[in-house]
Amino acid sequence: MTDADPEGLRLPIKLDATSNGEFEPIPLGRVERTANRLALESADRAARRTGTSRRRFLMSAAGAACTLLAFDRAQAAAGRTGSLHELPQEAAFENDLAESLVGGEEFIFDVQGHFVDPTGAWLQDLPADARPFSSMPKAACAPDDGSRDYLRCLGPDEFVKDVFLDSDTDMMVLSFVPSAPDAEPVTIEAADAVRRIVDELEGTQRLLLHGRVNPNQAGDIERMPELAERWGISAWKTYTQFGPDGVGYFLDDPDTGIPFVEQARATGVKVICIHKGLPFGPESYRHSQCEDIGRIARRYPDVTFIVYHSGFVAGQPERAFAPGAGRDGIDTLIQSMVDNDLGPGSNVYAELGSTWRYLMRDPDSAAHALGKLLKYMGEDNVLWGTDSIWYGSPQDQIQAFRTFQIAPELRERHGYPRITPEIRAKVFGLNATRPYGIDPAEMRMRAGGDRMSARRAAYREAPDPHFRTHGPRTRREFLALLRSGVH
Repeated sequence: MTDADPEGLRLPIKLDATSNGEFEPIPLGRVERTANRLALESADRAARRTGTSRRRFLMSAAGAACTLLAFDRAQAAAGRTGSLHELPQEAAFENDLAESLVGGEEFIFDVQGHFVDPTGAWLQDLPADARPFSSMPKAACAPDDGSRDYLRCLGPDEFVKDVFLDSDTDMMVLSFVPSAPDAEPVTIEAADAVRRIVDELEGTQRLLLHGRVNPNQAGDIERMPELAERWGISAWKTYTQFGPDGVGYFLDDPDTGIPFVEQARATGVKVICIHKGLPFGPESYRHSQCEDIGRIARRYPDVTFIVYHSGFVAGQPERAFAPGAGRDGIDTLIQSMVDNDLGPGSNVYAELGSTWRYLMRDPDSAAHALGKLLKYMGEDNVLWGTDSIWYGSPQDQIQAFRTFQIAPELRERHGYPRITPEIRAKVFGLNATRPYGIDPAEMRMRAGGDRMSARRAAYREAPDPHFRTHGPRTRREFLALLRSGVH
């Protein structure tokens, strides 16, 4: 048995304070702490009942089901009844039953993934004593000897294990963090190298690439044709709140946003992914909101706009959409859609990276967030993303979403849809195949016989999930990450 967690102290489904490094971690409340305690106590009882160790039990489908059921009990006791996980109590002890519910055969296309280049040139410009990303929990994987060996725990090898072995993910888009060209923790060259390693190993294109663009940064728009032609990128990634002088931009600004969109059209790569919500702080906060999304999407109907994080703001509760209420968060996206007469099936997609991961600890907000996205954006326009590997393997997010359901009362009151297996399959991957031009049937056929499939099957005969998260968990760790100059 592995020494990754021999005592079985880490839960397979995680409720914690971890941030992706783009927002300050928000401590767990009493209900979430109670939920974690109940889950460990339930795992103890279930492990004894099934005659196995707690570690082995928690690695099973029943362990995931047991954890989710304990979370539901804690939330219900606190009066949070906006959602539930559709699991019978027997799933906590009967592994085959649990596997039929937390397992699945969906095509999973994660449109937001990250890793760190542990030996890249970006390290050369840092002070000798700088320890970037050392606040990440997995930095403890290497001795604290002053070196930067710990970065390998956030590198390509760990990326492949977390994403393609320890989770059911079939494809992923490699994205980028906000940074200047000379300080990128992952360059386009490093991302392409990982893509080629995976492609050579597997024989299947499981990874797609973004091209990072800050149109308010000198030279970025001009380099877009090279990114498109040389690196074969599939979409552009931008952060409207980010700017070299601390001032962001809107996508319909005539001197920045419009030239960016026009250049995207000229290159033929007409998919633009925009970080909205999860604001970095008060500076240029308005540019983190979504008022420009509807305007730019209506102006350029031939361009696809994917709104990363869906405008969600961690720590602010999500409620039913109230037109004209002026709320922050996902409502800014929906209001922009309404104001510009864009309904379900438009050229705007909402993405769930970090959003769903945070909502897992707040079922009432989760019900409203998913309900109104499905209602106003449409069930064909919500995309799966996890922000992994900042949170470790995305498998817990997958298992939680497979069993999540909006409570009937909220569905009736607000017109939210029931989350059916068909809707889950769309969100998990089918929806993203349209903007990225993927044939899911062909991809699954090719992937089903590649070496990754065989490697995954062999690995799962003796799995070794670490159940760790990678991002900063406290304000102290978050500030340390900011001081490192890369986030």
